[in-house]
Amino acid sequence: MISLTLVLIIMTSLISYQAFVNPEMKARLMLYPVQMKSRGEWYRFVTYGFVHADWQHLLINMFVLYMFGEYLESAMFSVFGASLGRLMYLVLYLSALVIATIPSYFKHQDNYGYAAVGASGATSALVFGFILFNPWEWFLFPPLPALLFGIGYLWYSSYMEKRGLDNIGHNTHFWGAIYGLVFILISAYALRPGLLYFFLDRLLAGPSAPGFL
Repeated sequence: MISLTLVLIIMTSLISYQAFVNPEMKARLMLYPVQMKSRGEWYRFVTYGFVHADWQHLLINMFVLYMFGEYLESAMFSVFGASLGRLMYLVLYLSALVIATIPSYFKHQDNYGYAAVGASGATSALVFGFILFNPWEWFLFPPLPALLFGIGYLWYSSYMEKRGLDNIGHNTHFWGAIYGLVFILISAYALRPGLLYFFLDRLLAGPSAPGFL
């Protein structure tokens, strides 16, 4: 059976490609707070995550989605069961698109110059879900344990959002990451309380030597 992660990658890639060649389609799907507020186009809270600025933007997000989504989907399948696990994974991904951009929506709801595209809010949620399961797994780049990478990622996202020197949605990255942690912790507490002890044990186990040395 094809994974939901691959389904999301295929859908996002096809829709993004169509938006590349059809600017009007891209304009209808992107996150545009002013128009959402004035016309009630709330569907944009989800559709913006299926369009991207360019090929590089798309490839980076789809690479992250594949690398971390496949793992997290499998982990949720194992922990919560086949049907519920996949449903929760899909809900996590789609709801992360929404939650990650709510702060930006309220910040820019009267800003005619602001619009956003890309799945980064949802992929950030998946990355931090992975970190919760594997806090001391070493990332190849940057060469840091996952937990330290996560702390640095949150700090960097917050710092760059405050500086506002580029067009990257750092605020979306930050809140997507936080939401990924909260979603899985609340799900574990409600459905599999023993999983919380697993997370704690993995955290207290501490770091080990990187496998690539």
